[in-house]
Amino acid sequence: MTEPLYRDAYLTEAGATVTSVHERGYILDATIFYPQGGGQPGDRGVLVTEDGREIPIETTLYAEDRKQIIHVPTDGAPALAEGDGVTCKLDWETRLPRMKIHSALHLLSVVLPYPVTGGAIGDGEGRLDFDIADAGLDKDEITAKLNELVGRDAAIRESWITDEELDANPDLVKTMSVKPPRGAGRIRMIEIDGIDYQPCGGTHVKSTAEIGSVQVTQIQKKGKQNRRVRIVLA
Repeated sequence: MTEPLYRDAYLTEAGATVTSVHERGYILDATIFYPQGGGQPGDRGVLVTEDGREIPIETTLYAEDRKQIIHVPTDGAPALAEGDGVTCKLDWETRLPRMKIHSALHLLSVVLPYPVTGGAIGDGEGRLDFDIADAGLDKDEITAKLNELVGRDAAIRESWITDEELDANPDLVKTMSVKPPRGAGRIRMIEIDGIDYQPCGGTHVKSTAEIGSVQVTQIQKKGKQNRRVRIVLA
């Protein structure tokens, strides 16, 4: 199993060892790189060997067993071998805007309290799809409500509950298409103090104030009862 050091979202550098070589890249015993999932792209960065070679990582993915994490190098990067020691260095300038958007999307799910049918996180922008009929959604009104929540400077923190606790509180799950991973006996929760509490495996900022201003840029009709709301960091 790859130890998920990325759960400390502000950790930008850490040592690791190559445990195996996968057809798509390298599996490490621990990583600060977030693997693609839950609508959030995989992290980029570089692996630096003990002799100073640099292996650029273009994305990070889960292996088939969902327990190991594959670091996909760019074409032509120097090769690594099992047992090599490396230092993981995160592309922080790419990660941070994704963290801000991810936290902002949690706030959007509070402003629009409808079932979420899909979502995606980009570089400074993102979107959620809602199971909702035409309700006269207004971009400016949603933007104002979002920024009011951001301005509360509410703490954002993780906690854990058991599978049984989630089963007893099914309304905690807002997403219809993506369910929290099970099998480990516990489920990671993200709490925005006094505002929101839901399962999530992604990376987040420490407080809503760190998000900065956000803006709703588009509301699209994607079906009879499906509305896509796009936001950006303003």
